Amino acid sequence: MRTIRIFDTTLRDGEQSPGASMNVEEKIQLARQLVKLGVDVIEAGFPIASPGDFEAVKRIAGEVQGTTIAGLARAREEDIKRAWEAVKDAPRHRIHTFHSTSDIHLKYQFRVSREEAIKRSVAMVKFARSLAGDVEFSPMDATRTELPYLIEVVLAVVEAGAGTVNIPDTVGYTSPLEFGSMIRAIKARIGDRAVISVHCHNDLGLAVANSLAAVLNGAGQVECTINGIGERAGNCSMEEVVMNLNTRKDYYKAVTNINTREIIRTSRLLTRITGIHVQPNKAIVGANAFAHESGIHQDGLLKEKMTYEIMKPEDVGLKETELILGKHSGRHAFKTRLHDLGYELTQDEVESAFSKFKHLADQKKVIFDEDIETLVTQQVSRTPEVFRLTDLNVASGMNIVPKSTVKMKIRGKTVQKTAKGDGPVDATYKAIAAMTKTKSSLLKFEVKGITGGTDALGEVVVSIEEGGRSVRGQGADTDIILAAAKAYINALNKLAARKK
Repeated sequence: MRTIRIFDTTLRDGEQSPGASMNVEEKIQLARQLVKLGVDVIEAGFPIASPGDFEAVKRIAGEVQGTTIAGLARAREEDIKRAWEAVKDAPRHRIHTFHSTSDIHLKYQFRVSREEAIKRSVAMVKFARSLAGDVEFSPMDATRTELPYLIEVVLAVVEAGAGTVNIPDTVGYTSPLEFGSMIRAIKARIGDRAVISVHCHNDLGLAVANSLAAVLNGAGQVECTINGIGERAGNCSMEEVVMNLNTRKDYYKAVTNINTREIIRTSRLLTRITGIHVQPNKAIVGANAFAHESGIHQDGLLKEKMTYEIMKPEDVGLKETELILGKHSGRHAFKTRLHDLGYELTQDEVESAFSKFKHLADQKKVIFDEDIETLVTQQVSRTPEVFRLTDLNVASGMNIVPKSTVKMKIRGKTVQKTAKGDGPVDATYKAIAAMTKTKSSLLKFEVKGITGGTDALGEVVVSIEEGGRSVRGQGADTDIILAAAKAYINALNKLAARKK
């Protein structure tokens, strides 16, 4: 089984993503984490690009050990000298130089002929090799270069001393079958004289697929970034290509040196440093990557994880699969969560709590443990309902006297009342008090959000007193006025039960 090298270019190509700039200390911090992750090569930057980039590469080379540190350089002597100065202190170092080969680039950007491009590429590889024993060469825009000419360039730079030849899909133009065929043709010509690397961009969403096609056809190194960040649509995502190889060893017949349990930690560190968040449904590292809401999926997972998971979440650094409770969740997942939270309910209590859970799930996207605990607490400590709320409508706003229409069942009889007040809660409480004929006084009124977000379940706690008896009522709902009404009625039911 072959071992595929992972060449991480998060600090170089990844940093070219808009808004992803990092300072020197942040780069060193991320570089150290990349060593823990187990990458084979860290492309630490483009030393000639700026004094800051040079300093970052030089410090990483001097302070971060355990991997090869590479510096990027154009096929120019001044670039290569600068790259060498930056990486030379690393125990294992590499100079990575490049020159375009596509006719589009040669004609419009470089304004040189094919012959001049080969001549310059060979000369600069030889110069880099005179400084460093490990040299990589990239024919930029390789996938839009005519294959016979591309092979000619590759053979020439290998002969000049390049130990790694990188075939970049610079503009994300190629497709898996086409790219695989190109890599296979190059491999047939150079054999084992140099490692074939690939560097794919994601403009058409095929960077990972193209990289894997290259592995199948002889590539020995994949260049990628954490979270797939990079110019335009980004680069090949390191975590995706690694977990493909890890999960499907049977198919790819290849492994990497990556410690996959450091993937999530590395991804989150990059997010904290750059502020570029990962989309929730991003493969491997997205918030939903190991989350399941469908009742059918949850039921299968609880019986056997392999039914709906092809990877173990702990393999990438997560603690466990997360069963997201929402409107699609079933009883099995709900009962399991109740058990995990420490609740042992009767079947009737479970059914009643599940019904309330479903009602709540229609009002908010995600149900948190705190929401469930509130529902269950209300269910377990349920007071006999002398008074029950059946409907509530409130009118309130600027230049409007708040008005509340409340419909209730009182000892089985439907009653409705409209009242005005200083605010919607005050109007609601006056209507309830009039219907229930209570002589109680409100001692305390508290509101809190059980969880975060504008759709949070709000909890209202009230204390009322009548005839020397004081009780505490609770109500929860995503609508605070409804929660307030439920809390007051809950307190009145407790008071009635005490009187009885």
